[in-house]
Amino acid sequence: MSATLLAILGFATIVGIIVVLLKNWTGPMIAFIAVPCITAVILILTGTASLADIGAFVKKGVQSVHGTAVLFIFSVTFFGIMSDVGMFDVIINALVKRVGNNVVGVAVMTCIIAMIGHLDGGGASTFLITIPAMYPIYKRLRMRPTTLMLICVTAMGVMNLLPWGGPTMRTASILKIDSNDLWKQIIPMQFVGIVIALFTAVFWGFVEKKRGAGEGSTLPWDVEDEEEEETVVQKNDLARPKLFWFNVALTLAVILGLVFLPLQSYHTFMIGCVIALLVNYPGTKMQKKIIKLHCDSALMMATTILSAGVFLGILEGTVKGDGVLSKSIMTHMANLVVAGIPQSMGHFLPLIIGVLSVPLALFFSTDSYFYGLLPVLIPIGQAFGVAPIHIGIAMVVCRNCATFISPCVPATFLGTGLAHIDIKGHIKNSFLWVWGVSLVCLISGIILGIVRF
Repeated sequence: MSATLLAILGFATIVGIIVVLLKNWTGPMIAFIAVPCITAVILILTGTASLADIGAFVKKGVQSVHGTAVLFIFSVTFFGIMSDVGMFDVIINALVKRVGNNVVGVAVMTCIIAMIGHLDGGGASTFLITIPAMYPIYKRLRMRPTTLMLICVTAMGVMNLLPWGGPTMRTASILKIDSNDLWKQIIPMQFVGIVIALFTAVFWGFVEKKRGAGEGSTLPWDVEDEEEEETVVQKNDLARPKLFWFNVALTLAVILGLVFLPLQSYHTFMIGCVIALLVNYPGTKMQKKIIKLHCDSALMMATTILSAGVFLGILEGTVKGDGVLSKSIMTHMANLVVAGIPQSMGHFLPLIIGVLSVPLALFFSTDSYFYGLLPVLIPIGQAFGVAPIHIGIAMVVCRNCATFISPCVPATFLGTGLAHIDIKGHIKNSFLWVWGVSLVCLISGIILGIVRF
């Protein structure tokens, strides 16, 4: 199969998944397995890949996300236990008392927590720090969880520009410069992004307030797959008010462990779950009851994440193009995008790729976007006198804004799962706003002379 057909097949696969999800024809788990399997059959029938190759692709893809799936299971269980013992009730009461009925204040608080939480550059850990803490407050004030996710991903996209952030390091390695040197050049654009992120929180806070959110709101709380709250008797039975400070200390220890300990994130939550269960609910019978309370939601999202591994594995696996060993389907997709840029527009390459970065984020994983697309764009830009640094800056800044709305980024599913929303709702609610944030950052870079063409 030719490189062009492979690229078209890749785009068709992603579009197929998006359409299936938007039309509600099936759930994410089935979509992420069924559609790529059709792609796999086409690859086998055309001799582009063998059945053994497909098996290897899926194995590698699942391996790339299995850590996130395990992390989700144990993080949901841990924070579920903290909710059962009543720790969040005390914290929520204190926070709500401080901000009162100030819906805008809650939105801004969400943004600030997400920014601080993302100082380590980890998307999964930021979601785990921010969403479980803020979700109950949003529920009490009847603020939509899609707003919670939008504020989070906007703040995280800006903070992800730090020199130890994955996209910045990838871009720096391709440009062959130190990531810190690259970051120093984009600091003004990042500052603009921070202001926009705070504006996002204020704006959407007012939107929520206008629709009636606030203390005592009668707005319905319509969240899919979320079970009704336990009765007061059940909650009192599970509450452990005397262990409040122990549970706070344990939660802080787990969060600090995510940042500082040289352990896998899921390992940290495994240890936290064990300690939480042993101290709060001693005895096998009670421990089984607690685990059973949270296993449904944990396993449901974990299966979706593992299913996404099938999709990523098939699109990122090395296939044969024109009868010889070639590159991944995503690499061919990147080459097709580049080929679609008219030669006469080569001079405006930083502007073009900056404008297209958010839509492209829906089709490319982080690695394929930077390692597949950027090396191809650099020589094209140089042919028109465009410095590689300007292409790199446009790509890293504008694409970062959309990192956590992309279905190709496993952490996105972690965030949507914690917020009890589906990927479809998240993308529909966030896409246009995030694209606008990206374009404002790009314009600021052009005005400030950071991005030139």
